[in-house]
Amino acid sequence: MTGGIRRGLTHYGDAEFSLYLRKAFIKAMGYSDDALDRPIVGITNTYSDFNPCHGTVPQLIAAVKRGVMLAGALPLEFPTISIHESFAYPTSMYLRNLMALDTEEMIRAQPVDAVVLIGGCDKTIPAQLMAAASANVPAIVVPTGPMLTRTHGGERLGACTDCRRFWARFRGGEIDRREVDAVNERLAPTAGTCMVMGTASTMACIAEVLGTTLPGAATIPAVHAERLRLAEASGNRAAALATEELHPDALLTAKAFSNALVVLHAIGGSTNALIHLTAIAARCGVRVDLDRFDALGRKVPVLVDLKPSGQHYMEHLHEAGGLNAVLRELKPLLHLDVPTVSGKALGDVIAAAEIVPGQQVVRTFADPIYGSGALAVLHGNLAPGGAVIKHSSATAALLKHAGRAVVFDSLDDLAARIDAAELDVRAEDVLVLRNAGPRGAPGMPEAGYIPIPKKLARQGIRDMVRISDARMSGTAFGTIVLHITPESAIGGPLALVQDGDTIRLDVEQRSIDVCVSSAELSRRRAALPGPRSEEVPTSGYRRLYVEHVTQADWGCDFDFMLPATMTGSAPIEA
Repeated sequence: MTGGIRRGLTHYGDAEFSLYLRKAFIKAMGYSDDALDRPIVGITNTYSDFNPCHGTVPQLIAAVKRGVMLAGALPLEFPTISIHESFAYPTSMYLRNLMALDTEEMIRAQPVDAVVLIGGCDKTIPAQLMAAASANVPAIVVPTGPMLTRTHGGERLGACTDCRRFWARFRGGEIDRREVDAVNERLAPTAGTCMVMGTASTMACIAEVLGTTLPGAATIPAVHAERLRLAEASGNRAAALATEELHPDALLTAKAFSNALVVLHAIGGSTNALIHLTAIAARCGVRVDLDRFDALGRKVPVLVDLKPSGQHYMEHLHEAGGLNAVLRELKPLLHLDVPTVSGKALGDVIAAAEIVPGQQVVRTFADPIYGSGALAVLHGNLAPGGAVIKHSSATAALLKHAGRAVVFDSLDDLAARIDAAELDVRAEDVLVLRNAGPRGAPGMPEAGYIPIPKKLARQGIRDMVRISDARMSGTAFGTIVLHITPESAIGGPLALVQDGDTIRLDVEQRSIDVCVSSAELSRRRAALPGPRSEEVPTSGYRRLYVEHVTQADWGCDFDFMLPATMTGSAPIEA
């Protein structure tokens, strides 16, 4: 046996002594020789008191261990970084690559024949899939699952779409502090990830269609017993993977990423997911082609009636048959021959899935929620490398719009002036935030959901065109252009916009432009100041991040994690 406890021996110059020493120490945990002679399944422990989305992880680990042991293998858990969106400073995206490095190196460093990746909150599953792609050890993902919902005033609430909606109403003076605090008590009633089609739900669906989870894993509520049974089954399957050696590179192919991009459009998925998919695919040598992704969206409508694009919640999608109900509608557009971690081809998984008569959550092509895909890719003199808008959750009347730029130079500037009484702003203006990209912030925060200035919110204004090099939560809504590339901090055109410039958005034409001559933009560029010395990090992870993070069109991964050449691209037609 060369796997199990004998895998990846520590270098002491004597392999037999390395094994002898390893067994001596692990026996301090009470393991017998019989246990240590079995294949080892590693289990990531991403539990943290700062991460309520992962509150059920201890139960999931226990269930996974049970499944591993029932299959005759040895489960060993190990900790990794845990990231929660609202507890990560300066932003969870800043830490995603660190978690990917941590997880990859822990997989490499320890003698695991297969690994179970337990994750949930937004950037966790992307980080784990990036790690799995690089380590290429047999792996299976177990999402923590979405929360259940609660009501307020007879209305069902969804974190965090409704946290934004009620906060906007509070800022606009429609409700008082007592009511907004009452809503706060009910937005997140159970452990689990946001129960709308935010980034966490989107990435759970992406992990499933990529074939890295067992069927049904994306939608089972976090607190359902069914979630624990799935975890047990995943542990059982991981034990089989330890000997079958079905590696991630067999699953994470251009065809699989193409399927994932189809699903991203059809579920009304998060804009964040496009960045994450780009990063995961690039580690596998697959380049996500933004223009082809946009073209795909013109023929893939939004089929899932979930907030923020629709009305329902993840528990309702699960009751409607889960992701496989969506995949069944999408079959003509999918590569059905791709393998999955279950051991079956995707087409066979779909064929075996439950059909729920009369369900209302997953629509047909003839009756979609939105006539085209969730996301559109924009180009123009403001975004030569592309920008993204989730037009399925935008205001239709604003999708073709021209308005005056009201510019905020940074997150601090935004916070200081957005509610100032003297701010010169009108409802038809375009709010512009810059220096909020991967390097500029750093970490590309979810600040693209620029608040409506309080003076306008109190007039009943609920949406405006907003543009930035930042990201937006998948739970958010509005006419918001994101991921403008290249970002302003490295001299992208957004750095050249001035108050009063006319900005023109035309989503149908896929364009975003500032109406200023090329000569004037060149003059402004020549006058740009260089970075101040105090803004240049000199040590630590921040220096590594700022010096090596790529732009949004490459997934904001570290440049040294990318292969020298791309061997494929996605999407490709089925």
